[in-house]
Amino acid sequence: MSRASVGLRSDRGPVLLAVMLSLALVAIDSTILATAVPAVVEDLGGFTQFPWLFSIYLLAQAVTVPVYSKLADQFGRKPVMLVGIGLFVLGSLLCGVAWSMGALIAFRAVQGLGAGAVQPMSMTIVGDIYSLEERAKVQGYVAGVWAIASVVGPTLGGVFADYASWRWIFLINLPLGLVAAAMIWRNLHEQVERRRHRIDYAGSLLLTAGGVLLLLALLEGGVRWAWGSPTSVGLFLTAAVLLAGFVLAERRAAEPVLPLWLLRHRVLVAAMAASLVVGVLMMGLTTYIPLYAQSVLGYGAVAAGFALAAMTLGWPIAASNSGRLYLTLGFRATMLIGGVIGAVGAALLLLIGPHSSLLTLAVPCFVMGIGFGLVASPSIIAAQSSVTWQDRGVATGSTMFARSVGSALGVAVFGAIVNHEVATSLGRGVPNVADLTASVLEPAIHDVLLASAIAAVALLGVGALMPRRIEEPQEAGQDA
Repeated sequence: MSRASVGLRSDRGPVLLAVMLSLALVAIDSTILATAVPAVVEDLGGFTQFPWLFSIYLLAQAVTVPVYSKLADQFGRKPVMLVGIGLFVLGSLLCGVAWSMGALIAFRAVQGLGAGAVQPMSMTIVGDIYSLEERAKVQGYVAGVWAIASVVGPTLGGVFADYASWRWIFLINLPLGLVAAAMIWRNLHEQVERRRHRIDYAGSLLLTAGGVLLLLALLEGGVRWAWGSPTSVGLFLTAAVLLAGFVLAERRAAEPVLPLWLLRHRVLVAAMAASLVVGVLMMGLTTYIPLYAQSVLGYGAVAAGFALAAMTLGWPIAASNSGRLYLTLGFRATMLIGGVIGAVGAALLLLIGPHSSLLTLAVPCFVMGIGFGLVASPSIIAAQSSVTWQDRGVATGSTMFARSVGSALGVAVFGAIVNHEVATSLGRGVPNVADLTASVLEPAIHDVLLASAIAAVALLGVGALMPRRIEEPQEAGQDA
């Protein structure tokens, strides 16, 4: 055990509580605004700009994860976590007093910068303070935070918008964030080797800029501009050039922000691939399952949310019990079992039709949630277990960055499928809202479910990538 983790043992209960509170703030904030958008637009205007409230948050969070993760390996988790909470609280305060839609979008970016530190640091701290045997159960608690947030967030946002003010969506984060920061400050004790570090400014800048443009092209392509438009092509080409420059910069950097040896580390490659595929599938389900339940099956918003909540219930149940499997059968076998279950759930979704019941829709989602829990959580634990403390932040951050890229890729691919099917059905490229009837949406979303089933098969492939045995690392930075 590294010196940096020894001092954490005695205070890990309060630390875990602070980590879960911090994660809850980030998780709830990613969904709480959805039901309050009408109130925000009525107050601030800017209807055409409101999608950026979500996109800018995702962008800022995703591209900063690798940078924060590297800094945590150099200077410790505690300062990075406190900076993240501080930025998130500051962004929340600014959002709460925003005077225009443009200002609110800018302040959401500040929130995203904070969330980019909180999420990977939370998972890394859990990896530091709990043993391999304990980690699966704790991962279940963490997954449970996200599951609860997915239900509580939209409900709480609607309550604030209807009975108070949408500004309380952000202002409520202030006291909770300060409590979490105080608990981290008081209870998280690290013994980090103090030495001079060389920060990889060039690599950080190139990765951030290239990542922003790539994710922007994926998120907005086919929405704000056509895939083949000069804007789309220009974004992809510029992102490719910047990321190629990033690879060259990392070859020369003394302490690279995203070391290239990660791509030769079989355990980490498998973990990143698993996170990417899960990100793709999660985006397809969270975007189109509620839409199918409402627009095709005719259920209300609450019932549609129930179908999706079935998946978020299955995930933590599987994650919290995955330890029994990977301690007995190994990480590879556990991920393969999860891949099979996920693929079965995706196949069951193909059986739904216009006359299906809500239960017929919810059961496959629950099955897929179990599959995700047996793939995603063990893969992160495997990644953390395959490196030393000095590289655990980078290992954790790389898997989370892969999931963000997968989510953006899912938005792009599934959105393109739906847009193509709708345009084909209507015989024109830009449909009106009134055109999106059940008869038009049903085949379009069914194509998304078919694509999801194909992607779910890839879960088996990423499980097969994981080595049968994971050896404890000899020293930081070595290949497994």
